[in-house]
Amino acid sequence: MIKLHDGGVFIRGGREIAARCDISPDEARRATITYKILSEHDTPGGDGKKLRLKFDALASHDITYVGIIQSARVRELEKFPMPYVLTNCHNSLCAVGGTINEDDHMFGLSAVKKYGGIFVPPHQAVIHSYMREQFAACGRMILGSDSHTRYGALGTLAIGEGGPELVKQLVGETYDIDMPQVVAVMLRGSPRPGVGPHDVALAIIGAVFDKRYVTNKVMEFIGDGIANLPIEYRNGIDVMTTETTCLSSIWMTDAETERYFRIHGRPQDYAPLAPGEIAYYDGLIEVDLSAIEPMIALPCHPSKAYKLSDVIANPYDILKNSDIDLTSKITPDGKIRVDQGIIAGCAGGTFDNICAAADIIGDSGVGSDAFSMSVYPGSQPVMSAILKNGVASTLIGAGVTLRTAFCGPCFGAGDVPAHGSLSIRHTTRNFPHREGSKSSEGQIAAVALMDARSIAATAKNGGILTSALSLDVDYKDYDYTFDDKSYRARVYNGWGNPKPETELVYGPNITDWPDFEPLEEHLLLAVCSVIDDPVTTTDELIPSGETSSYRSNPIRLADFTLSRKDPGYVERAKAAVRNAPPAEVLATAKELTGSDKPQIASTIYAVKPGDGSAREQAASCQRVLGGAANIAREYATKRYRSNLINWGMLPFILDIDVHSLPFGVGDYILVRNVRDAVEGGATEFDAFVIKPDGAYSPLTLTVDPLTDEERQILLAGCLMNTRRK
Repeated sequence: MIKLHDGGVFIRGGREIAARCDISPDEARRATITYKILSEHDTPGGDGKKLRLKFDALASHDITYVGIIQSARVRELEKFPMPYVLTNCHNSLCAVGGTINEDDHMFGLSAVKKYGGIFVPPHQAVIHSYMREQFAACGRMILGSDSHTRYGALGTLAIGEGGPELVKQLVGETYDIDMPQVVAVMLRGSPRPGVGPHDVALAIIGAVFDKRYVTNKVMEFIGDGIANLPIEYRNGIDVMTTETTCLSSIWMTDAETERYFRIHGRPQDYAPLAPGEIAYYDGLIEVDLSAIEPMIALPCHPSKAYKLSDVIANPYDILKNSDIDLTSKITPDGKIRVDQGIIAGCAGGTFDNICAAADIIGDSGVGSDAFSMSVYPGSQPVMSAILKNGVASTLIGAGVTLRTAFCGPCFGAGDVPAHGSLSIRHTTRNFPHREGSKSSEGQIAAVALMDARSIAATAKNGGILTSALSLDVDYKDYDYTFDDKSYRARVYNGWGNPKPETELVYGPNITDWPDFEPLEEHLLLAVCSVIDDPVTTTDELIPSGETSSYRSNPIRLADFTLSRKDPGYVERAKAAVRNAPPAEVLATAKELTGSDKPQIASTIYAVKPGDGSAREQAASCQRVLGGAANIAREYATKRYRSNLINWGMLPFILDIDVHSLPFGVGDYILVRNVRDAVEGGATEFDAFVIKPDGAYSPLTLTVDPLTDEERQILLAGCLMNTRRK
């Protein structure tokens, strides 16, 4: 089904492995689609290895754009230098926190008027649906402040990052990375009817995630199998590449890609993209589409992927080992009962998925018992299309609830499952507590990821877990017509026409960032949390759901930091900077440095923090509370490490087993001569663990090499403190 190759490979014509090749890997790397696009977006003066990229467009939604614009204003923002799209698809409901959400929307509208941007009002489109329909183009690069910024199936190399990276683009700076490694994903064959894009995506994620096979690399989709996939099927696979921890993705384009742009009124945005005759890849994933089966990702990660048939055949053996015990969902006759089905967002809410679900459900009702089902089309044009072709009527007649375009089910703000329930979802993630449950308050619900087709099959079967492959379904060939009347009626497009006289509209919850101090010579870090989980997600660092209303208020938001993982962290972090360290600790610090005034801050340790969302608040909230560093065995993603640096936090590495740590909560870590070390480009730092009684022991911390710009940001205390020169 899926095969991972050890080491690099040469690929001939984007379709077959070349056994022998006369050119070097370095030369053949230049023949990848990835290399071509990145080179075209590198600023002049680069050497092809250290990239300084400028993007063609930016995108943010309503729990990130306020902080980005506020940060850019500090950096002397004058106007948006490229199209910047602000969508309102996360806090769309405006139902939590009084007027907070709608106040943010009014701020966003005033900002695009002032600086010349594009504003997509609530319920019009989820961010990635809009960017696919309106901005993706072959050979283009897009940067978004959402981790699922992926438009590779449309020939666009798109990257999801924390807000500060968008700030840099807004003030004329660059996105700086080493030329990434590229892994080929060779697709062969055709998927069987009933097997959908989520099934393919989950199978790939399950194969590569634990091996870190594509971490911080670009996945380049090639092979004859691409031609057998409709474009929305490709989009559905592509958006889930984020869950592999790759940097980005790109696909070969063809007549199907061209048809997409033609349907959307943008034929000029199509261009054929393919690797050269001989291209070298740093890895190869071979996927036999015909062998893919319906999949299910059990709680609490998309990589916990199983064949649905195995789970149905052996429910107890598999469910007892889930992160959440699901054996209570097994009926006396050995079946699995599900409480909720959701098809939504950038992954699930596509036209093709919704139509296939309607074909499966047909005239059957979903029943009047506990099981419920909701469908969220990804955009108003998709909603318009299913209203015209009768699919909406079929779903409504079956008892399915149709919602507007909204990302809520993906992060706990829509269709939150009940305590003790099992929800199956064609959405992007099923991280712990992400969909609203709070184990600290005795509320536990489980979310599993499945394709829309098997969700519909389960609905047809009254909530009994069912594979779409087990049903005989007449899948109709629906013709999609893109109708953008709703966009023309409601979207404000001020790109290229800024109105600087416009006053920004501030609600009472929108606040400025607090001041952050520059890095001083010696750093004394209070250890305020130690997390020994193998992976710590950004959802655990700063929860989604109930925190979303406070994303425009850094002070209030910070009170939620680690609230579901370590509820005592916030008070410990505040106390670390509010109260002086013990006299014995300060005396030892003076003995080791000769200074009686080290910079006092806090830190957390986690084995591998930062998996998941691009949200910068996972780092900025720690900074607001007085954090100045993270210590980790490794960082799960490039974007989380970048977030730490951009908020003035040192990304230290300590490569020892978590059970052998020489420090714990309540201890201190002194990093001696840290400013000189950062300034000099050091990768090793002279540190000491200091116990509350003053006893100490040496410790060596490291960082992966920092760029000149990253060093300047850390020295200044954060990106905002580095003014445009």
